[in-house]
Amino acid sequence: MTIRAIIFDLGGVLLRTADFTPREQLASRIGMTGSELEEFIFGGESGNRAQAGEITARQHWENLRLRLNYSPEQFEAFINEFFGCDELDGELVDYVRELHKDHRTALLSNAWDDLRQVIAERWHFEDAFDSIIISAEVGLVKPDPRIYHLALECLGVEAGQAVFVDDFQRNVEAAQEVGLHGIHFQSPQQMRLELEQLLNGH
Repeated sequence: MTIRAIIFDLGGVLLRTADFTPREQLASRIGMTGSELEEFIFGGESGNRAQAGEITARQHWENLRLRLNYSPEQFEAFINEFFGCDELDGELVDYVRELHKDHRTALLSNAWDDLRQVIAERWHFEDAFDSIIISAEVGLVKPDPRIYHLALECLGVEAGQAVFVDDFQRNVEAAQEVGLHGIHFQSPQQMRLELEQLLNGH
């Protein structure tokens, strides 16, 4: 079946942390490991509820600030340090724009309710995608099969006509169970090679 659509994750794929050292140093200062800090920021009850759209991003940040017992100024500095080495891969976004000329494209992200605003104000890549599907807006979170079905519906394609790219293996496997082709992102070069093979029918 011909590939008609490609669906990309954001964090860990198009947006990646260039250097984890500052996060490790930040974690050690508050008595956490790097992975514990990431779970604190993105996961836990508050982060999971924010991803599902049950609370706003603003409420989530306030929950974390209170847990750390930081002033608003201290917490802002903390968050800026945490995200300081995150970089949007401009070359990869341009590659998506090239794909978009001949294929349907979508962004499918487990993210909070402020992501669309961030994209519009900071990254300006809306033109690369036919659909931007954000977990907090739709109340569904990967790897829930329903969010993949929603993406297919938005793109107007069947599962076998779509490729899904994500840096989390469990999300890729969930997409494959729905019937999509899956690519586990490990590097831009590896992803492009695997995607080109699929697009060329191999």
